[in-house]
Amino acid sequence: MADIEKRILIEQFIDAYNRLDVDGMLALLTPDVLFENVADGQVTAATSGIAEFRQLAEQSKALFSERKQTITALKFRPASVVASIAWCGVFAIDVPNGPAAGTVIELEGESEFEFAGERISRIVDRS
Repeated sequence: MADIEKRILIEQFIDAYNRLDVDGMLALLTPDVLFENVADGQVTAATSGIAEFRQLAEQSKALFSERKQTITALKFRPASVVASIAWCGVFAIDVPNGPAAGTVIELEGESEFEFAGERISRIVDRS
């Protein structure tokens, strides 16, 4: 897969994410997609397969009234692409022992994407 095709897939995935379009995100993934969220060096969420990814994506979607990832840089590696990401979200609900609805949160991190065929096969989010 050419770098431009990888870039387009990543941009389509992030666009679907920003629109809270879970089906649009899933359409770009392999059936056996792997996902990990790593915060402060600790894995805070992981999925294996598209069904688990859907479940996590639906749960995450319900937490936010809006969210936006913006790519600030892309690094093409032989086996992956690392996207530097600026992220902003607005909580839709009060989180127990956490932020209240309406709270805005901003983070910077990176998402590493791997590919198989014409789809994304692995995503690791790090913040």
